[in-house]
Amino acid sequence: MARKKKEKIIVKLDLPKDDTTLTKLYAILAVSIFIGLACFTFWVTNSHFTTAPNGQPLFVNTVCKYDPNTIPTFEMNESCPILKDEPDVLVMTPEEEWIDFLRLGQMFDVPGMDENISDVRPPQPLVGTCEITTAIPSDYSFTLYDPDGKPLARYEGRTKSIDQDDCFIEYDNMERGNLYQIVIISEEVVQEATYRLEMDYFDGIPENMNNKSQWIGPEVELGGFSLRPTIFLNFFGLGFFVTFWPASYYWDRVKEKTNRMEEKFPDFLRDLAEYWKGGLSMTVAVQTLATSEYGALNHEVKKMSDQLSWGVAFGDVIEMFAVRVGTPLVMRAISLISEANRAGGKISDILVTAANDSREIKFLEGERKRSISSYISVIWTSYGVFLGVIVVLAKVFIPAIAGSNSEPGDDGDAGGGQQLGNMVIRNIEPLFFLTIFYYGVTMQALGNGSMAGLMATGRFTSGMKHSGMMILLAITCFNVIVFSPDLIGVTALPQLSPAAGTFSP
Repeated sequence: MARKKKEKIIVKLDLPKDDTTLTKLYAILAVSIFIGLACFTFWVTNSHFTTAPNGQPLFVNTVCKYDPNTIPTFEMNESCPILKDEPDVLVMTPEEEWIDFLRLGQMFDVPGMDENISDVRPPQPLVGTCEITTAIPSDYSFTLYDPDGKPLARYEGRTKSIDQDDCFIEYDNMERGNLYQIVIISEEVVQEATYRLEMDYFDGIPENMNNKSQWIGPEVELGGFSLRPTIFLNFFGLGFFVTFWPASYYWDRVKEKTNRMEEKFPDFLRDLAEYWKGGLSMTVAVQTLATSEYGALNHEVKKMSDQLSWGVAFGDVIEMFAVRVGTPLVMRAISLISEANRAGGKISDILVTAANDSREIKFLEGERKRSISSYISVIWTSYGVFLGVIVVLAKVFIPAIAGSNSEPGDDGDAGGGQQLGNMVIRNIEPLFFLTIFYYGVTMQALGNGSMAGLMATGRFTSGMKHSGMMILLAITCFNVIVFSPDLIGVTALPQLSPAAGTFSP
């Protein structure tokens, strides 16, 4: 006779567990504060607050091991990894089409490092390529000449009717000078020709430093915008953002979950009172309601049902529930129900009273949020207007003033400025005002965001969440619009400039 298969008995024992909410909060705070302090350290050591007599900030002098009283030379900068000059690639192509010729050339000027920067200058290699088309195969030459007419590099080849010849020249070091020449000579008429010159250019100014030797970071091209995300000013705003926003966001999520539980709590009490009126005990009523839908409260109701099924007294179960939720609204209602349960009597009336009281409190909280929402909109709008005005001032007004009074004054002073009536506007440095404006909008974000959060929920954490979003908005606007190369002290890149029109050698 076949043996009957034993049925498995599944027992779900939901024992009390340690609440890790505060542990996670403290861990997030610890990491955030550490990273935030690192951001503030990087900011202050690169700012003008720590500039040494040699004009370099503390960060540069520390990393490069400079003497604070000695102005570093180009050779010293080349030995420092964060100041070492990196080459820019300059490109030159024909300004107009080269067609129908036998001999044609182009003069051009080569920029380079100023002689008063250093006697030793890094080499500037040049690479040239060309494409030449003729009606029939023809011998040709592609030659680079120095200003004295001496050939520096030459390629001699033959055009082909099917495949183009690999036209290529290179020269290891193009000295700074004018009237270099690139010349193409062919035995047969050239129907069409083009060339491309690429040269490494060194100007003696490290690409990641400006004229105040403040860290502005490497350039990043993104969607047509020239960004420098590691500019030291960004770390002032990032320090506040990283320190407060992650923990505020996490704690706000915890409070939102608790708020959703509180919103369903009056419905649970009302249904519990109805089952009690129907003649069910509290234990059976809670176990029956465990299959109902209470949103965020489902898990807690199921936990109470499991505890009751293991023989835990109803009074202990609801007190443990109140401790787990831990909000004044739930603690108040549960204490009232617990006292009524111990005293005996008509508990259903107490449950209905507690449900109505909880529902009224949540209604008043909702009314407060709806009333305050318009004020929060005003705070965000006022901050947006303030940020917009600051961006316009930094991008348009300040550069206009700096450009209009850049001419020397009557007394020969380079900072002569412009005169409006009896008022003289002296030369200004755009980067100084950009710094002040950026600090201003960041502090405004902290104040406005804190006020918005406190008005909405009465919690400082909610305010820091608003402040963090405002700081991110300010960082984005300044990096995309304001921190342009001309405003932060990066000089315009020169070009391989054609000196004149084409000529026939």
